[in-house]
Amino acid sequence: MIRTRFAPSPTGHVHIGNMRAAIYNWLFARSTGGAFLLRVEDTDRERSTPEAVETVIEAMNWLGLQPDEDPVYQSQRRDAHLAAAEDLLSRGLAYKEDKGNTGRGEAVVFRMPGRDMKFEDGVKGGLKKKSKHLQDFVIVRSDGSPVFHLANVVDDIHMGITHVIRGDDHVENSFRHIALYQALNAEAPHFAHLPMIVNAQGKPYSKRDGAAFVGDFREKGYLPEALFNYLVLLGWSPGDDREVMEREEMVRCFTLDRVQSSAAQFDWKKFEWMNGEHLRRLPREVHRQKYTEAIPAAATNPDYLDAVIHVMEERIKKWDDIAPMAGFFFTEDYEYDPKAVEKRLHAPQALELLVELRTAFSDLSDFTAESTEQALRDLAEARAVKPAELIHPVRIAVSGIPQGPSLFHMLQVLGRERVLNRMQITLLKFSPPQ
Repeated sequence: MIRTRFAPSPTGHVHIGNMRAAIYNWLFARSTGGAFLLRVEDTDRERSTPEAVETVIEAMNWLGLQPDEDPVYQSQRRDAHLAAAEDLLSRGLAYKEDKGNTGRGEAVVFRMPGRDMKFEDGVKGGLKKKSKHLQDFVIVRSDGSPVFHLANVVDDIHMGITHVIRGDDHVENSFRHIALYQALNAEAPHFAHLPMIVNAQGKPYSKRDGAAFVGDFREKGYLPEALFNYLVLLGWSPGDDREVMEREEMVRCFTLDRVQSSAAQFDWKKFEWMNGEHLRRLPREVHRQKYTEAIPAAATNPDYLDAVIHVMEERIKKWDDIAPMAGFFFTEDYEYDPKAVEKRLHAPQALELLVELRTAFSDLSDFTAESTEQALRDLAEARAVKPAELIHPVRIAVSGIPQGPSLFHMLQVLGRERVLNRMQITLLKFSPPQ
């Protein structure tokens, strides 16, 4: 039976690169009928606080990555790590040395086998290293604390891990770990090393590039389904043009041989698009709830709210967009974007054209998206101006902001009376004194 694991070192944050490794381990286990486990590598007592551990658990729960067995806490297995070191010492596979001649005591050093090594990586293919580049290394510090290499291998043996799927910053470690498995008379797992996530400049993705930790995405109102979906596609594809995928769909088609070996670039525009796509798949009841939470006034007219949700669905990419992008639908006391006012309402003829357009709108027999668009285009043709010279000013007049849904569908939802009133208020507010 295949057994994978996620082995984070809790530090208070969970980077998306680490969480993508967790997701790939989870997917591989689910796609093969195996088990997905969690090991908390909490041996750094200063950084691995209970709060930091809870952050890891919360991030996993938010993304739906519950392990199949109780978590293993590495700090509770110190005796097993030290017993393994004593076993290696007793068989001459490790030795003690005062590293650096510090006089602080002797460290336990693992003796590399002195031969070339190679292994088949599930992502990178065949990897090999000459013996001269494989140096002995410390497995227990002079203060008696086990080093990562020893604890990692001993715990993977204890947990029965068959596949280690982790970042490619561990490739060098894998040669050391394979030697440790052999020395401990255990079968080494299959290794698969994932490419790093980079920014637009090809550098490791960090907080400077935007949200970099799982908690950041949650706080900003993104969906866990969207982040899960997007992280899966950062380094893997189903082999066709599918992008927006449900979790069960990804489980059915996930294989390690489709994981790419080159770095994966995080594209914010693409991620926000994907989040919007997942938002639109949610039931209308969820959207109603989120709108009324963001804008309490939205609860007063359910039919009107549904019309707003429908016209805004292409624009809302995350829940936090609702108040700033749709708030004007539910109040007459909206603010005007000063840059948009300067650019659109202070443009030559803008207010004059707005006066004429208001008259045209008031004369319409039906106030629909089609009729308002036709009226606007007829006026633009009559005045020999581009439609945009009318579209932008009226958008600012009725919403206060320069972007939003289709203008004409927005006007239909607002209704003639409200549109005419807002245009009149805007003209009074921004027309120069007579």
